Formats: sequence, structure tokens, C-alpha cells
Amino acid sequence: MDKNQNKPHKTEGHEIDFGFRKVSPDEHTLMVRKVFSSVAESYDLMNDLMSGGLHRLWKSVLLDRLNPRAGELLLDVAGGTGDIADGYLKRGGNTAIICDINPDMLAAGENRSLDRGNLGGAIRVCGDAAALPVPGGIADACTIVFGLRNVTQRKVALSELHRTLKPGGHFICMEFSPEILPQLKPIYDAYSFHVLPWLGEKVAGDSDSYKYLAESIRQFPEPSALAEEMADAGFGNINVTPLSGGVVWQHSGWRV
Repeated sequence: MDKNQNKPHKTEGHEIDFGFRKVSPDEHTLMVRKVFSSVAESYDLMNDLMSGGLHRLWKSVLLDRLNPRAGELLLDVAGGTGDIADGYLKRGGNTAIICDINPDMLAAGENRSLDRGNLGGAIRVCGDAAALPVPGGIADACTIVFGLRNVTQRKVALSELHRTLKPGGHFICMEFSPEILPQLKPIYDAYSFHVLPWLGEKVAGDSDSYKYLAESIRQFPEPSALAEEMADAGFGNINVTPLSGGVVWQHSGWRV
């Protein structure tokens, strides 16, 4: 692992979306890091509360699709507190690497593992999705779950994820989407912009971070556009699957 890549990848050029605001790429990286430093300790609890526990079902569907096998290695990017990696190992995967740009999220996940008596488990490494500190062609599977919309250089990150896969390796992105069933949209918008910030304030003492998370979903590409970006990054056999009425979408692709 290249420990020199713990710092955010330097970026240049045009402004990008931070929720509904426009900021420079370097500002975006720092602001996202601040969001997740703020919520790291309450992140897992908030996931349960925000989704009513549905995130566990969505992640189970993803792990079913990966079908971990003995001897295989997973790279989970923006892996946060490590629930995908933990699930991968429990289902028979051999090795899991969690890469996250935020050391507070990695520390929260490590503390959770220690509290549960799990002294082994995943390898944790701090790094930017746009400059992954791992060699090319090492992973049998790569995932990024509810993290891609927070990445400053999304297209670069997709190319990096492709680089780390072995030939025949499997990539799955799972992300919230602006493309949901029309009949769900009024309820979904009310929940996102009013209930989530309220929950964030009550549980994490931080409404602004959850306001950003709601806004970032609306600024994320629609599923068909993300599939095109994956193809541009080199992925083949791309499959797009909606879950829960399009609240969440899984994008699956392979290094062919």
C-alpha cells in the first residue's frame, strides 16, 4: 500500500456540485471530509434510522450478487465503517481492503470491530478514490456503496476502480438516485429535506451534513448516465437494477 496517498488527490479546474452549491474541486474534497468526520461516530445508527433498516437488505442483495468465494479479495472504496467488507468476509471471501478518504470513518469502523471482539477482519487504508493506494489488478471484486456521489472526481474514480480489478473482476456501485417512481417523489422529497436533517440534529447533532446528503442525491447522475460513465471507464457487461422503487440503484460491471 502506498501510504503517501493518504492526502486528497489534488484537483484543478471548474466548479462542481456540493449539494446545491458550486465549489472548487479542492473545496469539495475538504467539505466532504468534514461532513463524514462530523457524523462518523453515529454513522451506523443513522443508517438504520434513516432507512428503517432497509440499507441492510440492500447490502445483502449486493453481497448475494458478489457471491464471495474462498481465496477472493474485495476492495471496498469509500468503505467507511466497514459493513460491506465484514459481510464479504462472513460470506466466505478471503480478504477485504477498506479504502476511505476519511480517517475518522475508518477509526469508527475499527472501534466497532474491536467492540465486537473481531481482532482480524478487513485491512483498512486511507486514500482517495481518484488515486487509490493499491496496485492494479489485485481485486476479484470492487464495491463503492453510497459513496460515489461524494467523490470529487467521479470519472477518474471509476477508472481507478477498473484499474484495481483483475481481468474478469466484478464491480458493483450502489447509490441513491434522483430517478424514483413518480408516485414516491413527494413523500421521498419531504422525508429527505425535512425528516433527515431533523434526525441528524437529534442523533448526530448535525443537521447540515444530512441536508447535504439529501441534496447530493438530487445532483447525482441518473442511472443511464452513470452506466455510460462506467462504460467510458472500461467496464463491460453493465447491468442496472433498481431497488425499492428506484430509491436505490445497483450498477454492476466487469473488467473484460
